[in-house]
Formats: sequence, C-alpha cells, structure tokens
Amino acid sequence: MVQMVTGQLGAEGPYWEGLAEGRPVLQRCTGCGKWNWPAVWRCGECGGWEHDWHEQPLTGTIFTWTRTHHAFGGTEGIERPFVTALVTLDAVPVRLQGLIEGAEEGVRIGAAVTGRITTTPFGDAHIPSIRWSLT
Repeated sequence: MVQMVTGQLGAEGPYWEGLAEGRPVLQRCTGCGKWNWPAVWRCGECGGWEHDWHEQPLTGTIFTWTRTHHAFGGTEGIERPFVTALVTLDAVPVRLQGLIEGAEEGVRIGAAVTGRITTTPFGDAHIPSIRWSLT
C-alpha cells in the first residue's frame, strides 16, 4: 500500500499522485510549452501560472549515478549496496531519479535504461518511486 502525506505535496503533487496511480506525469507550461521539473507554481520562462500534466514514457539515459554502501536514516528497507541514477528522459528534457534494479554491470553515464513505477520503503512508509533497468 502506498502511503503519502496529502496536503504537503507542493507544486509537484500531481507528479506524486500520478506515480501512486502508476502513471509518470510531468508538468508543462501552457503559455510557453516549457517542461518544468522540479514542478513550479509559476513558470520561470514566461511567468505563466497555468500548467498541464502529461504522461511520459520512462525511457532514457543515465546522466549520473552513485553507489551507496552504508545505511542512512530511512533507507533501512533498501538492500545495500544500492545504485541511484539520475536519468535524462528520451521524450522530454527532464531528469528523474530512481534506483537501478537488476544487474549493475554496464551502469555508466550514457547507458540506456527503462523505468517502472513501484514503491520504496522509507522508514515506516512506502513511497512511489521509479526503478531503472539497463536495456
């Protein structure tokens, strides 16, 4: 079961709600068409306040990554070591973070990945998250 703190999601609320429903949605300004991530209340490009949310495929390339070998607060439910990747999406100029799952051989900047939506334990909660697999 996904546990989220409602009312505290901020401008990115539709992103988290979309992930909880299994839909990766990202914000685009209706005034100028700029993709905004992290999500914003007001577009920094044109100053517009209106945004639409568009579902996007979770395919892209690794922009950067890191391997974590020790526990820190809230990650006790994640097996170590784990690899976190920041991925540049193929369809839109946005980068999203998630854990690498499966074999780690071939993890490198520029490697192609495909994502899936799942949940990740964080303390007592299970938060919507993206898991990336090398393609």
